[in-house]
Amino acid sequence: MSGKDYEIRDDRFAGLIHKNAGQETLWTGGRWTEGPAYLAAGRYLVWSDIPNDRLMRWDEMNGAVATFEQPCRNHNGHCVDGLGRLIACEHRGRCVSRYEVDGSKTILADSFNGKRFNSPNDVVVKSDGSIWFTDPSYGIDSDYEGDAAPMEQDGRHVYRIDPGGNITRVIEDMKQPNGLAFTPDEAFLYVSDTGRSHFPDHTPRIRRYPVEAGGTALGAGEDFVFCEQGVFDGFRVDTNGNIWSSAGDGIHCFAPDGTLLGKILIDEVVANLCFGGPKRNRLFICATTSIRSIYVKARGATP
Repeated sequence: MSGKDYEIRDDRFAGLIHKNAGQETLWTGGRWTEGPAYLAAGRYLVWSDIPNDRLMRWDEMNGAVATFEQPCRNHNGHCVDGLGRLIACEHRGRCVSRYEVDGSKTILADSFNGKRFNSPNDVVVKSDGSIWFTDPSYGIDSDYEGDAAPMEQDGRHVYRIDPGGNITRVIEDMKQPNGLAFTPDEAFLYVSDTGRSHFPDHTPRIRRYPVEAGGTALGAGEDFVFCEQGVFDGFRVDTNGNIWSSAGDGIHCFAPDGTLLGKILIDEVVANLCFGGPKRNRLFICATTSIRSIYVKARGATP
């Protein structure tokens, strides 16, 4: 990969990238790719092609790509829990679901206070087994990524499902909560806000919330970093606490202190990304119509 594919803002970024590691295109043909998740036991990647209502699968051993499920209720974000099960955010299903080891599906959450969710968007699992997810309105805004429908909740919020199945609302101060990730020590939860899609004067940002109450609740949040190109959609954190986020011009990498270290420049808008591979040092990238990958000198954090 040549220097033109990177923008180095801080010398620390040079220690996180391989300048000779080429960016690979693994697949093309999507409309809006989202929600990558790497399943280590099978060494394969899954992702959503939301408008085409399909879940795709790439095999790391032979590079084969196949449809994993279609229709799939317009899945968006995914993650993998501590038992290797796939957790899914369903736009059209308006729920968070889980694929069990026998292939069956369990609905984990589809309503709060007797009202349906908007359209769960992205999800993470904490080390205690709790599941945290965002609920913006994108899947009910039109028929393109779900089913157009009126909002039943009083806004767009973030929720927690405890290991026993109880659901609590943990964030209420965001315009359109989107991607989310914990710091490696789980002391903070980062959440991106893509509210500019509905509120033109709202600057795209990632907010940071301290984890309190024995890990079950959040304190007051604060703006952490702002996006200078496009919006921050999905993102992940490495073992040293650096944030690798999607953006309009590729991937932006931030240090734990909020410094923009640099960018991996990509010629499509990036929606989301995840770490994968046997060493968790390979970034898998959902770039609008395609799936890209690149090796980095960082490893993805795990709960």
